[in-house]
Amino acid sequence: MNQQHRFFTTAPKGMEALLADELRALGAANVSEARAGAGFQGDIGSALRVCLWSRVANRVLLPLARFPAADPDTLYDGVQSVDWAEHMSPDGTLAVDFSSVRSQISHTQFGAQKVKDAIVDQFRIATGERPSVAREQPDLRINVYLHRDTAVLNLDLSGDSLHRRGYRAEGVAAPLKENLAAAILLRSGWAEIAKQGGALVDPVCGSGTLPIEAALIAADIAPGLQRGHWGFLGWLKHEPEVWAALLADAKRRREAGLARCPPICGFDISGRAVAMAQRNAELAGLAEQIKFAQVSLADCPRPGEDFKPGLLVANPPYGERLGEMQELRALYRDLGDCLLKHYTGWRAAVITSDRELGKAIGLRARRLHKLYNGALECQLLRFEVDPKWVMRRGPVPTNPDIAQSPGAQMFANRLRKNLKQLTRWRRQEDIHAFRAYDADMPEYALAVDVYDAEEGRHVHVQEYAAPAKIPEEKVRTRRHEALSVLPEVLAVAPEHVHLKLREKQRGSSQYEKLQDEKRFHIVREGACRLWVNFADYLDTGLFLDHRITRRMIGELAAGRTFLNLFAYTGAATVHAVLGGATSTTTVDMSKTYLDWARRNLVQNDIRGHAHQLVQADVTEWLAAQAALLEKGEVGEGARGVWGKARQRNAAGGVLAPAQRYGLIFLDPPTFSNSKRMADSFDVQRDHVTLIRHAVALLEAGGVLIFSNNFRRFKLDEAALSDLAIEDISRQTLSQDFARKPKIHRCWRIAAK
Repeated sequence: MNQQHRFFTTAPKGMEALLADELRALGAANVSEARAGAGFQGDIGSALRVCLWSRVANRVLLPLARFPAADPDTLYDGVQSVDWAEHMSPDGTLAVDFSSVRSQISHTQFGAQKVKDAIVDQFRIATGERPSVAREQPDLRINVYLHRDTAVLNLDLSGDSLHRRGYRAEGVAAPLKENLAAAILLRSGWAEIAKQGGALVDPVCGSGTLPIEAALIAADIAPGLQRGHWGFLGWLKHEPEVWAALLADAKRRREAGLARCPPICGFDISGRAVAMAQRNAELAGLAEQIKFAQVSLADCPRPGEDFKPGLLVANPPYGERLGEMQELRALYRDLGDCLLKHYTGWRAAVITSDRELGKAIGLRARRLHKLYNGALECQLLRFEVDPKWVMRRGPVPTNPDIAQSPGAQMFANRLRKNLKQLTRWRRQEDIHAFRAYDADMPEYALAVDVYDAEEGRHVHVQEYAAPAKIPEEKVRTRRHEALSVLPEVLAVAPEHVHLKLREKQRGSSQYEKLQDEKRFHIVREGACRLWVNFADYLDTGLFLDHRITRRMIGELAAGRTFLNLFAYTGAATVHAVLGGATSTTTVDMSKTYLDWARRNLVQNDIRGHAHQLVQADVTEWLAAQAALLEKGEVGEGARGVWGKARQRNAAGGVLAPAQRYGLIFLDPPTFSNSKRMADSFDVQRDHVTLIRHAVALLEAGGVLIFSNNFRRFKLDEAALSDLAIEDISRQTLSQDFARKPKIHRCWRIAAK
């Protein structure tokens, strides 16, 4: 009794971690994740419990043997090494599933036939009788997995894929599999939301799989409770009394759970789909728990008063033909509008195989998970529905009524006035990227930057977060008014207008991706050609307010070694090299931005060991370098392989002697508490130590350019009285930022 076995449970790719967590919750021991599945240890009762309760698994397998099978004879002999009389009767039925990967036996039908022959021959020789083959509901289903000529022979306890719950009467085109629906819900935190009484809405429910699986989770109903056939029922080692006890407990939990199921609704524009969903819910015994209605996404209703904020989940169409994409973008946009209009304060989860469609929703996804719908790779986008997460929605479609409104015309006139004032300056200074508007009118709280990239003009619009007292509807109207006139006034294609919400950045959030288009564009700045990205990050990769500072660095760099700290995408390094720097060191904590800096260097034909990139916490790195110099450990620096950091932070030690620099650019963030840092950083609190460590790295006659964008920053000159400090803030502000002189502060610092 209670003999322990090692089992393997299969699941679609992308669900392995969910499956492992589920197995642990079901009491399985020694759980281990594997590709497309997870293993666990337990008795037969443990395996039966997984069969009944697993929401994401496909099959539960009991390995019977493992043996080399490089040819048909060794496969046959290996199967015959099992005493099949322990598992089935000679008059029983069987079926064989055979798969092969990188093995000599590659024909799966031939392999399955050989396995069947070995089992049948063993019975015929021993008893004169033989089992027969039954493709549907056999007494015993055998699973053989052949990988690199090694076979694993399994008994399939599930019998049929566990995603078949037994409630689906019929489906619509491309129905969502039940275990994928469960994975979407579990990844989205639905189990906890349901425990707290939160409601669920599916606005494109199809045949109702997501609402039904949501009800099964919320009501604590075993997903296998309605299945009529199991692979273990005809197995001679089946333990009926254990199974009966599991079923009785599941039925008891179902009755208790139905009474506390929160509101669940499904909507669809198709009456046929809604009828199917209702039928499936009836078969699942959940007709009273789920409400379905024929409603278009554009008309998705506001939640009822009895609906506690919960989860909106959707599996909208993905689109397979090019002609469908425009229509689908409108559908996804309607989904985003529905969320913001009616479901603020809720969570949302949307699965899609097309990132472009996902972006049309217009909300920044807080989490992203990779899942597979069959062989199709999909992304599960998880949102917190709040106006502060509104991001690029693309340009608002041209609307004459909006564009001609008094507010839109007032904004357009101010923008034209700014452009006129900047025209002569742009021509004289050969400016290819500039700020055209910066919340000049408080009611239109936008920053509008124009980039004349080499392949065409782009406009990067940042919307400052509105005070909470301003209604979202008013904020949205003003946004639409401004966006409606930008293409005409700025002579830019509507699809090249990029909108983002600007908020204070904390910790690592400045490095988080908003999207993943990976579309970069080249913009000129003086002699430099720099890569910018308008969609993937909050910033484009080029801080326009530091344009003059970078030009100054280029002028100061001739014949000097240059150190760029908090380097971002390395634009200042490019200016320094083209200005004549003999060598450069570029330091930043973000691998993403260092890779970007490398691309900027290569784009300007800057290569070689004289120009190194260092990934490190700048504060730790500076302290370590200063300490080495104080000890007299001065060298030529770490000249590692191009593009690889050969210096480590203080925690990991320093691999090479430190060096001194003729020019240092220090442009720290206002605040950071990134998990990659040993401690938080606050520029007001920490700037004195930071500046002193940087000055310690200067060679005789060297110069430190120190700047930051904290508008209330006050330099502690008393604590730095032994240094020569010159405030050059006004000198580094160009004409397009003259309206906001506090956008940054900048000093030139040197030893006296």
